[in-house]
Amino acid sequence: MRVPSGLRWKIAMTTTAVCCMVAAALGILVHNVVSRQISGEIRKDVIRDLEHALDHYQYGTAHGDANVDLNPPGLPEPLRKLVARGETGSMVGEYGRKPVMWAAGPADQQALAVWVPYEDTRSRLRDIDTAILASAGLAAGVVALAGLFLANRISRRLATTAAVARRISAGDLDARVGFPADAEEPARFHSRDEVRDVAQALDSMAGSLQDRLEAEKRFTADVAHELRTPLTGSLAAADLLPEGRPKEMINDRLKALHLLTEDLLEISRLDSGVEQADLARVELGRAVERAVASTRLTVSVRILRDAVVLTDRRRLDRILANLLVNAAKHGQPPIEVSVEGPIVTIRDHGPGYPAELIEQGPQRFRTGDPGRGRGHGLGLTIVMGQAAVLEIALRFSNAPDGGAVTTLQLPVGRLPEGS
Repeated sequence: MRVPSGLRWKIAMTTTAVCCMVAAALGILVHNVVSRQISGEIRKDVIRDLEHALDHYQYGTAHGDANVDLNPPGLPEPLRKLVARGETGSMVGEYGRKPVMWAAGPADQQALAVWVPYEDTRSRLRDIDTAILASAGLAAGVVALAGLFLANRISRRLATTAAVARRISAGDLDARVGFPADAEEPARFHSRDEVRDVAQALDSMAGSLQDRLEAEKRFTADVAHELRTPLTGSLAAADLLPEGRPKEMINDRLKALHLLTEDLLEISRLDSGVEQADLARVELGRAVERAVASTRLTVSVRILRDAVVLTDRRRLDRILANLLVNAAKHGQPPIEVSVEGPIVTIRDHGPGYPAELIEQGPQRFRTGDPGRGRGHGLGLTIVMGQAAVLEIALRFSNAPDGGAVTTLQLPVGRLPEGS
């Protein structure tokens, strides 16, 4: 049997346990006080009867009480020893298999004993104990329900905050907890609320993060747009230069800068969330072979099991080309591509992906590891963005014997009606 381990159950069980301990301590205290008081009253009565009986015995008069006797057979042994030392005492015992309160004192080297019934007193004490237990149980139940209600309320608010935090971590920067602030609540409810403070701090963090990312996206798009026009003019002007090594070097650098600008523009479009996939049913094996051939790289392709997938062929070519170019640039041959059903695996035999990239995913303008070569880090960022548009599950890992491994799982399904 699984024991509930949520926060609300922990709070409820802790509250109930504390209530039970307090109720038990108070019950024991009340029981001891009441039983001592009631027993004290009975003890006073029996001691008084014993004193009267001793007075009657001393003056040789009849005591006239049926519950008085010399050395009665049921007298408890501790009282006999006490009387033998010349002392007087009392205690609860039995007489004729019935509970009684005994009192005994010395009378001419004998024990003069008096006893009174104790059954009613025991019944009263049992009734009091039952009332104490019932009250303690009722109090524990009420406290447990109240604790569960309050804990459930706290747990729901914490669960909502955690769910929003997970949505923000997954990229949904519009997610907010939205707990009301103190100024929006009635004055009688103004109090310190740590859960609300955490939620508001999370909302504030998400808003600040969203503003920064939006500013970064706008900056990236603006820079790319501003660079595009002068780069186009520079490429046209470079074609007018006389043939030779200087022209080749200038053209090579201008083309690299042009590609970087186009990558930045593509990333800005992906960040804006307006990209829509043109879905079609595609034979994955043939699509992979065509993408590999277009890169003109030496790549080993194995079709273990072909499949028809639902994807955008142009975007899929872009993803595969970027991954193959990344493997060729930062890894080492041989580069291997395998297709098994809707899963495509690309592997090189280089130093592998850095641990930070595997844990956090690609980040623009950061390659993560000098061992992976130089680059601006946009190729894998574009791969992530295009994969999100196509709903492709993407995973970066390293092979046990070395080398970077990228796994793509493409969706298999039916086209929407009207496509």
